[in-house]
Amino acid sequence: MSEDPTPVSDSPFRSEPSARDEAPQFVLPLVVRIEKAEPPARTDALETAARAVLTILADERSAGEGEWAGAMRDWQDARIRKVVRRARGAEWRRAEALPGITVTGKSAEVRVFPPVPLDGWPKELAKLQVSGTDLDDPEPPVDADPAAPVLWLNPDLGMSAGKAMAQAGHAAQLAWWELSDEERAAWHDAGFPLAARTADPARWSELTGMGLPLVRDAGFTEIAPGSCTVVADHPALRREPHGAGRAASTRSE
Repeated sequence: MSEDPTPVSDSPFRSEPSARDEAPQFVLPLVVRIEKAEPPARTDALETAARAVLTILADERSAGEGEWAGAMRDWQDARIRKVVRRARGAEWRRAEALPGITVTGKSAEVRVFPPVPLDGWPKELAKLQVSGTDLDDPEPPVDADPAAPVLWLNPDLGMSAGKAMAQAGHAAQLAWWELSDEERAAWHDAGFPLAARTADPARWSELTGMGLPLVRDAGFTEIAPGSCTVVADHPALRREPHGAGRAASTRSE
C-alpha cells in the first residue's frame, strides 16, 4: 500500500491549523444538475459526485504539465475544499460550456471543474445557488456490495444533499491518495465503482476504528467542527480494527 504522499505534519487533511492555512486557498467546484421535473436521486447524486472527484484526479490534464496541473497542485498545497452548487436549464448549459468534466450516474449529472481561487469563481458558477440543495431517494438504496468500495456516512448527522456530496468527494479522494499506483489504475479502469450508504449506528462505531480514511469536517456549514462525516471503505485499504493504519481526516466547507 502506498503512503499518503504528504507528510502527516503537513497534511491538508489535518483538522488543526497548519502552514497550509497560510497558502492561497482554492476550491474544487462541482455542479449538480437538478431539473424541477426530474431531480436526481440523492444516493446517485452522492455517488456521482464522488466519481467526478476521482475522475478529475485521474485525468491526464491534472498531472505533469497538463493544462489543469498547476491549479490542481495549488489546490492540494492548501486546504482541500469542495463546494457543490446546483443548476438547471440555461444555468446548466452555461456551466457545461466551461472547461471541466461531466460525470453521469443512473439519474444524476455532476460536472467537476479545475480548482479556482476561493474568491475567484467564474461568473457562470458564482451565480449558482449553493445552500439548500436537497434530494430524496424514491426507493431505499439496495445493500452495498461488500467487495466494492463503499463511502459510509455517519448515521447521526443530518446533512443536505449538497453537503453530503462534498463529503463523499472528500472520502473518495482520501481513498485515492492512500492507494498504490496499481490499485488506482485498477479502480480507474473499472470505471470507479463505488457506493454511498448511511451506516448502521453499530457499524459506524466499528468503521471509525478500522484505520480507514475518515473525513472530519471543519464546521464551516451545517455541522459542528470536528464531526466525522464519512468513512471510505475501499477493499484495498481494509485493516483490522484498531490496527496500525492511521485514519486520515480532512477539513471541508
